Amino acid sequence: MNEQEISLVLGTAGHIDHGKTTLVRALTGLDCDRLNEEKKRGITIELGFAPLKLSDGRIVSIVDVPGHEKFIRQMVAGASGVDAVMLVVAADEGVMPQTREHLAILNLLGVKDGLIVITKSDMVDDELLELAVADVADFVQGTFLEGKAIIPVSSVTNKNIPLLMEELAKLVDRVNPRTRSGPFFMPIDRAFPISGFGTVVTGTAYRGQVSPGMDLSILPADQEVRVRSVQVHSHGVEVAWAGQRVAMSLSGVSLDDLTRGDVVCAKDIYKKTKCCDVELRLLQSSPEPLKHWQRVRLHIGTADVIARVSLFDKTTLLPGESTVAQLVLEEDIVASIDQRFVIRFYSPLVTIGGGRILFAYGRKPKGKGAKNSYKHRLESLMSANDLQERINILVKSHGSISRGDIIFDLQELPEDIIVMAQKLEEEGEMVILSASTDYYMSPETFKEYHDAVEQFLTNFHSERPHQAGCIIDDILTGPLKLLERKLARTLLDTISQRNLIVIDGNFVRLSDFTPQDDTLFFKRLEEFHAYCEELGFQLPLIEEVQQKMAMSEKDFSLFLKDLRERGESFIVGSKYILSKKVEERLLFILKDIKDNITIATVRDVTGSSRKFVLPLLEYMDARGYTRRVGEKRVLLLHKLEAKS
Repeated sequence: MNEQEISLVLGTAGHIDHGKTTLVRALTGLDCDRLNEEKKRGITIELGFAPLKLSDGRIVSIVDVPGHEKFIRQMVAGASGVDAVMLVVAADEGVMPQTREHLAILNLLGVKDGLIVITKSDMVDDELLELAVADVADFVQGTFLEGKAIIPVSSVTNKNIPLLMEELAKLVDRVNPRTRSGPFFMPIDRAFPISGFGTVVTGTAYRGQVSPGMDLSILPADQEVRVRSVQVHSHGVEVAWAGQRVAMSLSGVSLDDLTRGDVVCAKDIYKKTKCCDVELRLLQSSPEPLKHWQRVRLHIGTADVIARVSLFDKTTLLPGESTVAQLVLEEDIVASIDQRFVIRFYSPLVTIGGGRILFAYGRKPKGKGAKNSYKHRLESLMSANDLQERINILVKSHGSISRGDIIFDLQELPEDIIVMAQKLEEEGEMVILSASTDYYMSPETFKEYHDAVEQFLTNFHSERPHQAGCIIDDILTGPLKLLERKLARTLLDTISQRNLIVIDGNFVRLSDFTPQDDTLFFKRLEEFHAYCEELGFQLPLIEEVQQKMAMSEKDFSLFLKDLRERGESFIVGSKYILSKKVEERLLFILKDIKDNITIATVRDVTGSSRKFVLPLLEYMDARGYTRRVGEKRVLLLHKLEAKS
């Protein structure tokens, strides 16, 4: 018979001293109580783990959890990774407080299947055993265990243990193993040193797979590690998957670097957080409502932290109600989307509710409109069925978003994001702006910006038909000014790739635009330079040039803008016009008198006056051609050489 490891974890649950650990020993032959204190006191304190070999050779993991109310943190840490459960109830005591709390926690953690084991059946007569079975059947009405097998056993006499093994095999048959895709994520429930192996960590893998040689992160401890070896049920393996109990030895981290609640996970996918957006449900059994900003104890993975509950549109959550909300944490955690959690009152410690992570990196929306929009997005994410739908929700809600942001926001592998994005673009649900920078934009947002660029260029061509196009910067600071500059340029390139516009060097035009004859422009340019040359260093005022050229204010404004864009003219002292040719003459003069550049010297050489020389020299300072030192100026030759 071939043995086969199955990616599935079974958990125990139930009241203290109802025989969970003894039952696991009867099923597996292993004692999960490994601590001296556990053996001395006869109770389970920490999580226990054992492989369960089914009759057909399949091997699944069993997690044995503590039953005492003081060890709910450990119970939640173990139950968070289980796929199905054995709810254990002692025949001589029946349903007890921790039986109820454990079942409520399992519901909150999203466990969907399991069975019930009535232990210590050898300690009661048949009549009491029947009452115990009926009591449990009534107790699980309305839960995921309703109608599931109820098996009375004795771990001492081995009564019905074979029958339980048969039912466990049926349970394994009907529970779907966890998907092995996605980035690796495993909360650490144990860490210890082994001589020759370094630091060893164990846990239940929630997502993805891990192999020796992989580089991973430990968060929120911010440690980069390499996997030296991987074991499943004490056997070395080349790969371990989600749904398995995994032990791995790590290099690059010491035991002192690790704390409770740490997660070993894929690099550059997950981040630590202090605010999570969640789907939250308050148990019907909660002794009182939950108030906005109330302090609670949050159990998620192996972490146990204090948090405040922020309700978006209500001040109180009543028992039995559900809502989207934020958990604002007092210390960093690492959370995975769809990960389940439990909350308890801060004091007294009573389990009151739980839910799942919708978005691991919550942001506080400001203003009523922003809050409504934020809440709507969370509600959409709550009902999303798959990764493709989640990407679509993010893109449409943001308008535009980078692939890097989506990787972090949705905690998915880059290659999976790329595949889904391409499908969305093929279906017309998204525009991929550039294969090199990977910005994603909703079709509505793309059309809005495309139309704005088109209208801007239409107006530009109408006003300056002789120009080959406007400079790119005018569009980036005009119709695309609300976008981050890199995104705006990427969008412009995408519009060009779709043959809607033409980018020629530093100029942009509509693809169907043909410049008109620019004879008039160059005639005016020649007239402009002739007038400026005639005045020389007696610089003309802006309005004087307009009058000389007999142009309307609007036409001259456009003409002057064209001149400045072409580098044919400059504004000096905010009111004078300096032509390119006159500037070149001035630079030639300054080179000639480079060791004696003063207002007086330049005035005498140019035949001008202080009225014009002072703003001219200040302009030269601003351009970086000269630098003032006392009453003189120093010529910066390297600037002039770069210009030439």
